[in-house]
Amino acid sequence: MSGLRPDAGEAVETARRSAEAMWEDDRASQSLGIRIVAVGPGTATVQMTVRDDMVNGHGIGHGGFTFSLADSAFAFACNSYNRRTVAQACEIRYLAPTRLGDVLTAVAVERTRAGRDGTYDVTVSSADGVVAEFVGTSKEIRGTFFDDTP
Repeated sequence: MSGLRPDAGEAVETARRSAEAMWEDDRASQSLGIRIVAVGPGTATVQMTVRDDMVNGHGIGHGGFTFSLADSAFAFACNSYNRRTVAQACEIRYLAPTRLGDVLTAVAVERTRAGRDGTYDVTVSSADGVVAEFVGTSKEIRGTFFDDTP
C-alpha cells in the first residue's frame, strides 16, 4: 500500500479479499443461500431468496432469517478493512412481511468508524420495498484475514 491511506482501488481490493476469506468459512451464510453481490470499504450488498423452510406458521418469512441476512451484510461491511471484527450489538425493525420466493437484498453502509468501533446501517428490501432496517455496532478483535505487506 502506498502511504498511510490506501487509494480507492487498493481499498476495494482489500474489501474484496476480506469478503472472499470470510466467505470460505461462513457456513451459516452459505447454508441460507446468501449470495454476495458487492463489497467495498465499509459497505456490502448480499441477497437471499426466501425458501419454503424459511416460512413461519403465519405463512410469512420468519424474521430470524431476515435478521441473519442483515447480519451477514453487516459482517461483510465491517470486516472489509482486513481487520477481524465482530458484532457488539444489533437491532432490527421489521417494516413489512416477506413471502415465499421473495428475493431479499440487504445493503450495509458504514455510518461511523472510530478506533476499534463502528456503526453500520443495513436496509433489507424485496421487490415490494423496504422490509426491515437493522443497525449494528462492531468491535475489532485481534487478527487479519490475509497478510497485506508487500
